Amino acid sequence: MKKNLIILFLLIFSAKSYASYILIPMDAEGQRNHLKAYGITFWTLEKQQKVKWLLNYKGGSFLLPDFEEIRKECQIRGVSFEVISDAKAESILEEISSPSQNTEAVVLEKAPKIAVYTPYGKQPWDDAVTMVLTYAEIPYDTIYDEEVLNDALILYDWLHLHHEDFTGQFGKFYRNYRSAPWYINEKKAAEELATKLGYSKVSESKLDVALKIRDYVVGGGFIFAMCSATDSFDIALSAEGIDICEPMFDGDGSDANYQNKIDYSKTFAFTDYILERSPNVYEFSSIDMTNKRRIPKTTDYFSLMEFSAKWDPIPTMLNQNHTALVKGFMGQTTSFTRDEIKSKVLVLGENKTNGEAKYIHGIKGKGFFTFYGGHDPEDYTHRVGDPKTELDLHPTSPGYRLILNNVLFPAARKKKQKT
Repeated sequence: MKKNLIILFLLIFSAKSYASYILIPMDAEGQRNHLKAYGITFWTLEKQQKVKWLLNYKGGSFLLPDFEEIRKECQIRGVSFEVISDAKAESILEEISSPSQNTEAVVLEKAPKIAVYTPYGKQPWDDAVTMVLTYAEIPYDTIYDEEVLNDALILYDWLHLHHEDFTGQFGKFYRNYRSAPWYINEKKAAEELATKLGYSKVSESKLDVALKIRDYVVGGGFIFAMCSATDSFDIALSAEGIDICEPMFDGDGSDANYQNKIDYSKTFAFTDYILERSPNVYEFSSIDMTNKRRIPKTTDYFSLMEFSAKWDPIPTMLNQNHTALVKGFMGQTTSFTRDEIKSKVLVLGENKTNGEAKYIHGIKGKGFFTFYGGHDPEDYTHRVGDPKTELDLHPTSPGYRLILNNVLFPAARKKKQKT
């Protein structure tokens, strides 16, 4: 039945002429549901139709072929759109192509296959990415250690890393939650899974998972990580072959002087950081700015950097938004120390007054990675047990838009990019 519907949809598409287009504006005034607009774009790509992403034009608008099915879908999902003539579309594209304008039209060709690396049993609202994918109606698969170690990543174009601790220290929750039933159960489940997979320690299984993810990126994959999945991933890579876990985490002591053995050349984004040795401190290393920042919530914002749309389309795509000033939000890893970011890594968003990076992007081998500090863009101090964020209350969230920019990024027509 599903196959027949797709065939019928394509027949309708092919039978119509391109006399007009659908413009989905993404500026603050023209769009009432930015997040679901990404879902419409993804849905159109799934129907094997190309879309033009109009970088820096009305907040990063989308130009779609005009079909009744798309109009209806926009109406059903509450997405603002305009039907424009072929002549109007050509005029917009001509304006965008002008060398005097910091704009560009990027062709999106194919809906990327998406995977979310997340523990079994986690609910969509435990993680901002799974929550916004669900809200935008963008399909994804969930995978975890067993699938990654069995090379399932080759099936996917884009991978999100849930708020994972790749170091094997169980999120550094020991001091506050070691007696909590959820902590005891999650620690036991992680240890049982590691044993099932043939490892004697969780830290060893997580390292091999991190190495598989590294190879996936080097081979041409895209990863997106938030909060503790950012720094703990790099720390695990840099500590390969080194025991940095204290006895309450893995049953034996850590290596002597392990800080001096850290190999920063193995990381994606960070360098020269100092690890937090104490199991009673809710922190992995000096990378995170959470305990260093003194910013009131009312003035906590970060700025998106401006790039040349024609010469630097990748960072421009990742920064498309209807505002250049985005509300800050906390997490176990809230933001990144500027001095500990590698020189080849781009800072996409920063808090200039505090000297911290919030949103960064880089190249590793043939692939790309984006790290975004904080837990939930619409929940300033998300804590264990807090209620889920209702995205119906935040359909125009600029913080969540940054996540969805990354989801569409792999769909772009590949061009030779500057390195």
